[in-house]
This record gives sequence, C-alpha cells and structure tokens, in this order.
Amino acid sequence: MIRIISILVGAFFSLALLWSFGNGAASFIKEPPAATAEALFHQHPKHYSFSSDSAFGTFDKQQLQRGFKVYKEVCAACHALKQVAFRDLKAIGYNDDEVKAVAKGFQIPVYNPATGEVNTRDGLPTDHFPPVVYAGQGNPPDLSLITKARHGGAAYVASLLTGYAEQEGYKNEKGQELLKLFPDAKTPDGLYFNPYFANLNIAMPAPIASDDQVTYTDGTKATVDQMAQDVSAFLTWTAEPKLDKRKQTGWAVLGFLLFATTLAYMAYRNIWAGKKGH
Repeated sequence: MIRIISILVGAFFSLALLWSFGNGAASFIKEPPAATAEALFHQHPKHYSFSSDSAFGTFDKQQLQRGFKVYKEVCAACHALKQVAFRDLKAIGYNDDEVKAVAKGFQIPVYNPATGEVNTRDGLPTDHFPPVVYAGQGNPPDLSLITKARHGGAAYVASLLTGYAEQEGYKNEKGQELLKLFPDAKTPDGLYFNPYFANLNIAMPAPIASDDQVTYTDGTKATVDQMAQDVSAFLTWTAEPKLDKRKQTGWAVLGFLLFATTLAYMAYRNIWAGKKGH
C-alpha cells in the first residue's frame, strides 16, 4: 500500500512539473519577452589569442612586464591589486632590486593603535599592493581576480578596454541602430557607452585612449590594442600566478595515470589469460 501511494505521489509531482514546463513554454511562444537594448546591442568579447590560452600554453614574461607597466601607469590610480605582493613580481622576470624599486614607489597605509591615526610608509617587497582611495563616483573593482570574475576572462578585459564607441549612429551586427530602436537608451551624463559592458553604459572613461600612452622598453609599439592585450595578459597572471606550474603538473599526472592504466590492463590480461571460462 505504501509503495502504491509513493508511486502515485511521484506521478502527481512529475505530471505537475511537465504541465508547468509546457504552460511556460506555450506562454513564451505566444508572448515572447520584449527585446531590450542590452539583449540586442551587448557584444560578446572579441577573439584574442593569448600565449597562456591552450593546454600547453605558457605566460610570455615580456608581455607580462609590459602589462604591469600599463597597469602601473594607467590603471593603478583607480584599481588595486590587493591579492598580489610586490615580491610576486619576481615570477614574471623582475629581480630583487627591481622589485624593491617598484615597492618603494607605493605608499603603504599603517595604522597606529596608540593614536588611531593612519600614516604611510614606503612599500617593501613583502607588502601587498595597497588599496586605492578613489575620490570619484562609484567603487572601481580590485583587479587581482578580474579575469576569473568576468565571463570571457582576458578577452573580455581587452574587448572592454578597446570597445568604447560613439553611441550616436551605433549599429549592431544586424544593422540595427541603437537610438532609433531605443530612444530612451541614450547614455546618461557621467557614463560612457561601451557595448562590451553588461548594460552598455560604464562609469569608467576609456583608460587607454591613444597610442604611445606608455613607453615600452623592449621596443614593442604601444598601440591601444597592444596595451589592452598586455594588461589583460598581466591580469590573467595575477588571477592565476601558478597557471604554468598547474599545467605542467597536470600533464605529468595524466601521463602517470595513462601509464598506470596500461600497466593495470596488462596485469589483468596476464593474470586472467588462462582462467576465462573456468
């Protein structure tokens, strides 16, 4: 009796679930949701190829150093890297003296419990990048993990940095013009139109606005696109500084598992070869 009741209850809930799904699907077909400016004009990240992307890919240390230069000279005024210590920069090719010089260029807040005051001192290699006190509107995000926190990762960051556009006359891939379809979608004062941002309007003005905004010491031409890719690669490293080591370990583990599986199969065939059918 209990089994019959359980079957009936399960059947009831299954039918209720199917009815709810069918009713929702029918409603969606009859009255599809109205198109929004975000749905029609938000762009997916551009296709970028970074040296660390593939399973065998590794970081390009020269690119990481260029990216750090862009971060330091362009982004650091508004965005912190609180998860990164200055001494971590040795992993991308800086020596001890260079790391000390970088750290000294930052002021580290120090709280004095006796007076309640916050003073500052020069940074040390063991310090993390200090928080940024931003005087403008909004709260710029910390960039330590930004490529892990955004769909598209480094490609999203690079696309966003190079994606600022004039909203007037802007068309999507289907040729639809934004302000003709959505006159009320005009970017408010104080915001900037960027189709790669989720709601199309972002509070951050274009940080990389022109070529040669920074000077690369390795002779690389500092175009807007190059600087965007370099700082995106650097932020990939800040989010996953052990990526190269993880890939190396992963391949070693896969090799061991393949060897162990082959050995186990051969042992199985050897042990049971003459015993099948008994």
